[in-house]
Formats: sequence, structure tokens, C-alpha cells
Amino acid sequence: MWIKWLMLSFILGSGGGQTSLNPTFPSIKQEMNHQEKSIIVMVEKEKFAEFKSQLQKNYPNIKIKSEFHTVFTGLSLNGSISDLEKLSHNPSIIGSHSIKNYQVAEENSVTFIGSEQVRGLFDTHNQRLTGKGIKVGVIDTGVDYSHPDLKQTYRGGYDVIDKDYEPMETTREQGEPTLHGTHVAGIIAANGNIKGVAPQAEIYAYRALGPGGAGTSESVILAIEKAIQDDVDIINLSLGNDVNGPDLPTSLALDRAVEKGIVTVTSSGNSGPGLWTVGSPGTAGKAISVGASVSPTTVQFLTIGFNKEKIMMAPVEGSRPWTFNQTLRVINEEYFKEEQKHALGNVILLKAEGNVVEKKIKQAEQAGAKAVILYSPTEKSIIGKLQESVNIPVIWVSKKNGDTINQYIQSQQPYLRTGKQVVQDLLTSFSSRGPVTTTWGIKPDVVAPGYFINSTVPGGYERMHGTSMAAPHVAGACALILQAHPNWSPEKVKASLMNTSKVMQQLNGQTYRVYEQGAGRIQIAKAVTADSLFYPSSLSFGIFTRPSKKVLSFKIDNQSDKAKTYRLNVPKRDEGVNWDVPLPVTVQPHQTKEIAVTLSVQPRFKNKGIYDGYLEINDSRETFSLPYMYMVSIPDYPRVMGLQVAAEKEKNTYSYELFLPEGADELGVALFDKQSLQFISYLDVDVDVERGMRKRKITIDESLVPGAYQIFAFVKKHRQEHVVNSTITIE
Repeated sequence: MWIKWLMLSFILGSGGGQTSLNPTFPSIKQEMNHQEKSIIVMVEKEKFAEFKSQLQKNYPNIKIKSEFHTVFTGLSLNGSISDLEKLSHNPSIIGSHSIKNYQVAEENSVTFIGSEQVRGLFDTHNQRLTGKGIKVGVIDTGVDYSHPDLKQTYRGGYDVIDKDYEPMETTREQGEPTLHGTHVAGIIAANGNIKGVAPQAEIYAYRALGPGGAGTSESVILAIEKAIQDDVDIINLSLGNDVNGPDLPTSLALDRAVEKGIVTVTSSGNSGPGLWTVGSPGTAGKAISVGASVSPTTVQFLTIGFNKEKIMMAPVEGSRPWTFNQTLRVINEEYFKEEQKHALGNVILLKAEGNVVEKKIKQAEQAGAKAVILYSPTEKSIIGKLQESVNIPVIWVSKKNGDTINQYIQSQQPYLRTGKQVVQDLLTSFSSRGPVTTTWGIKPDVVAPGYFINSTVPGGYERMHGTSMAAPHVAGACALILQAHPNWSPEKVKASLMNTSKVMQQLNGQTYRVYEQGAGRIQIAKAVTADSLFYPSSLSFGIFTRPSKKVLSFKIDNQSDKAKTYRLNVPKRDEGVNWDVPLPVTVQPHQTKEIAVTLSVQPRFKNKGIYDGYLEINDSRETFSLPYMYMVSIPDYPRVMGLQVAAEKEKNTYSYELFLPEGADELGVALFDKQSLQFISYLDVDVDVERGMRKRKITIDESLVPGAYQIFAFVKKHRQEHVVNSTITIE
């Protein structure tokens, strides 16, 4: 479905700073008595029975939705905010989190990463490496297990949504149909007209996302618990949200699964290209978080005016292919609005905002436009498709490139040319970037192909793109690695992929940052045959605010039959920075040795910012690289940002999102008259809000007169008050 974002303009800019306006907010505490929410509470295992009994006795209006006993001990609860706030003081509770909403995070790629190359290798039973005997749990929208390419590999699973053992995709009769899980499963283990990465692996499907591909952290955690109980070897989660935090329940659940010996793979998210956009569970420290790269692909680009810089363009599904090879004139939306006849024979540049994007595209088509170029109103990439097909090409470009095109239009250079180019090992613009807040960890860990990937869907095959498509490439790779090395722990499997990945570079030759690509693009053949492992496989030294040194350790694991000597090469010398690494280290066959790396930084010699690169390790035969990162001064991660409102299908219904990196003691989102700043109503209230991205549906009173209104988000944190505001037009 095409996502229609209604963007809001901040008075003090996109950073969401404190406003000079001072509206009066009614008591949030009183409003809390009428508002309900769902939370997950973690309870001390020994006190669980007593806690549950007290809960049922003392809080009869709080409903127990689910119990958790595998990844952690706890309950999913629903009740009034005031009751839940009182309950939070119970000493048996060791943690509580709001229930988050999750959405599927949307030569061939399988051959490109080396899965065909390893078919010539054999496991300890002299079987070719195909993933045979490895159980892969796919937590997603379900799987069409009747698909001819999946019949051989599907073994079972569970439907968390419908509470049965038939985890089929949502059909049209049940609601908005889904196909995402089937596409993911095909990338891992299709075995028919197309071949997955591990075509003989066993697929266990867990349907945690229902109609439209939506679900909650509760259903995802229940699916993780079920997969653990079914003794799967690998879990793949091609889903996520926008909360950049390491300790959300889904991230913790994945880490617990790893501790139980299960390799967990998750997509990093499709919220790139900005920093701090990687979302849970892609923030889980022990899981393998996967970004999306481009396998060998012929891509189209355009140039504008006298600018020779190539602007990559992506086709929007539901439109015709871009086949033009002549110079075209492009006009902007303002000129098109003046008189629609201006569209005839031209390309129209439209900003993809509001809930009328498709209407504008239709108007452009009817007015005789040759094509439409959409660009995002924010740094966030657009991934979607048109609900109704059109007979003209529609492509999208990034906000930066859209602004560039508009500048050339206004400077009387409104002509564009198009071309084609074969590219590979480039990071997609939509792939979410790190780092992770609080832990300052490096994510994603690796990248894999996630652009224009062909795989199975109910009734046939389809090409899709997203980090959702990248993660199953890695899950399939893990199946091949585990078949070859059945005794390897999840940490060793992760290390084999990271230590042997290819570090990628941009078209201009600059290396991508480690918080963009992690260790690089996976290379399965090298991972399977790796006989030197280094773990943990990335080193984040955190924040330096004063002269100090920090020591991190990692293990060198010699998997070979011969002693090996390893030498660490320190990064290029830099003022204010000193590395202390050990002398060459010899590790005996099948032994491990832990070594320490010391980093000393004097911040006064460095500019504020993020510093990163790769530590090189040589064993006389090969060179390996470990990503590292450190920060000078507290980084400029957004304290409050991302206030957006999306129009929903239901009448007078919107959904808003607001990012709170440090959380809030009190939060109120309210509607005000634009001119008088008179309070109209609260749209949402909450207390003790955890940090991260908050998304909620809100209902606007239908009796309101159409026009522009102000939305204020009022936040209290550590006795500090902050108010950000924006405008919304009610039609």
C-alpha cells in the first residue's frame, strides 16, 4: 500500500526545538483516568505467581492479555494509564515497556553472495551444502505453504494471530492480504522454479503479523517463544519499528534466543538514509542486524541542467517503466497548479506529502504529462506502491535530489536526461543507519542484497525491495554455515559472516561508514571456509568527553589445524588519539586467545563527532577487518524530532509519531486553535514514556470547522519542559 504522509512544518525548524508559544495545557493526570494503553511487564521469576495473584485481586480492571515464560518472565497487560502507573511501583516488576506496533520492513542476489559457489563444498556427512537439516523459523506474515517452490521445505509452525497451527498468509476474505512472509521464506529456502540461498533448509513459519502486515511486540515475542520451544536453529525477523533503543522487549527476546543457542537475524529497517534510524529489533546486540545493498543491477539515473551528477531513480510499483532516451523538460508542482495544461509533454516533479499524492499523479496523467518524479518531503526514503495503476512512469528520488531538481527548474535549467548503469555493492538509500542510542553500538552488523529481489509470493513470484529482503539472504547463509559447522555457537556464526564481509565503497570511492554497512556485504563461501574467527566482531568505544582511555577485548579463535600468528595494524596516526595493541599473537590449533585493545582520546584535539574505521588483522595469509567506532562529546542525536501525522483510512483518524530519545516523565499531544491558541482537546496523554519512536492513532472531532489547526506536543523530562508544535489542515 502507498503510505500517505501528511508532513507537519515546525515553527522552529525540523529539529523540533522548543517553541516560543506558550499554550495552557489542562491536567494530564486527570486525562490519564480515561485513557488506556497496553504494556509488557517483566517480573522476577520467583515472584511471578504471587505478583499475578496480587494483580488480579488489587487491579480488577487491568486485563492480562498474554504470559511469557521463555524469553523472560512477564505479562502483557491492558488497563487505564493511572492503574498501570500505580502498578509500576510493585517491587516485583523489573521492567515495563509499552507495546509497540510492528510492520513488515519491505545475475541474481542468491548467486551473487556465493550460495551457488558453496554447493561444491561438503559437510561432515559428505553432503553438499544446501542447508539440509537446518530449521529456520520465519516470524512474519505467515507463509503460503501450498506454493510449489515451498512445499518441499515447509515443515510447520504456528499462527499467533489466529491461535492455530496453520500459519497461512492473510487472504482477501480475512482483511488486507499479505505476501511478505512467503517472499522472505522463498529467499531462504525456495526449491523449485527458483532456488533460495539454502534450498534444502526446513522452514517453520510463525505468523505474528496479521492483515496488512501489521502486528505488535506482544505477538512477535509470543512467536519468538514458540520458535524457541520448537527448537529451531535460526530465527529470521524481517520486521521492525522506528525505535532506536537496545532494550525494548523484542530486542531483549532476540538476545535471549541467542543465549539459548539460536542464531537470530533481523532487518535493520527501511528508514534510511539518516543517522540513528535503525529500529528495534535491529538494535539487539547479539542478533545479526542486516542492512540492504544492491546486487549487480542495471539502474536508471537522470542528470539535470548542466549538473553532471547522476541522480539514481527508483520505479514506483503500479506505474509504467521509464523508457525515455531523449531530453525532457521538467516542471514543478507550483507551475502545474497554475494551469494543468502546462503538464502536456513534460515531466512533473511532485513532493510526496499529504493524502492526495495518487490524486495528483492521476491529474498529471490526465493532463498529458510524460512522467512524474516523486521526492520525499523528509530524509526518510519512500518505499511503496500505487493503489491504482497509471499508464505513465512514476519514479522517486531522495529529498536531497528532489530539492536539487527543483533548484534547477527555478534557475531556468529545467531539462533532464536519463541513462543506465550497472552497479553493485552500493548501499540502498532506504537502508536504516546506526548507531544505536544508549549503547552507542555499531548497527547494522552486515549488509546483503535487498533491492529488486525476486522470490515467491502467493500465486507466483514478485520482485520486492527492502531490508526485509536482505535479512533472509543472511538467514539462508547461516543455514549453510551451520550445516558445515554444526557445533558453532551463534557468536561464531555471526563472526564468520562479519570477519569475511566485503567492505563497500560509494560511487565516488569513499568507504561507507561502519554505522551504515557494519562489516560490509556478506560473502558466503569465505564465511563457510573461515578458519580464523574474531568476536565480538565490532568494537564500539563509546563517548569521550574528557581525556581518558578505554579498553575493549575480543577473542581470536583459531579453527585451523595449524598454529597461527596474528598481527594487528593500528589505524592511521591522528592527533589526540593513541592506539595500544598487543604485539603479534600466536594461537595454537583449535584454541582461542583473548586480547585487549586500548584507545586513548584527548577530546580537545578533536572536533565533536563520530569517528570510525576498520582495525586490520593479518595472519600472513589473509587480512581481516573489525569495524570500530568512538565519539567525541555527546553526539548530536535528536532529543525530540520526527513529529509527523499520517492520514488513516478511517474518517477523522490520523496517526502521529514523535521520537523521544530520552523518554518523557509526562507527554501530552493536544489540538489548539491556530489563531487564539485556545485548547481544544487532548489527542494523547501518557506518563513514564520510554525513549524511542512513539506512534499512536488519534481521532479528530468531526464537528471541527475545516481549516488549519496547531498540534502541540508537551513533554516533561527531568523537571525540564519542552513544547514542539506543528500545523495540521483538516479538510
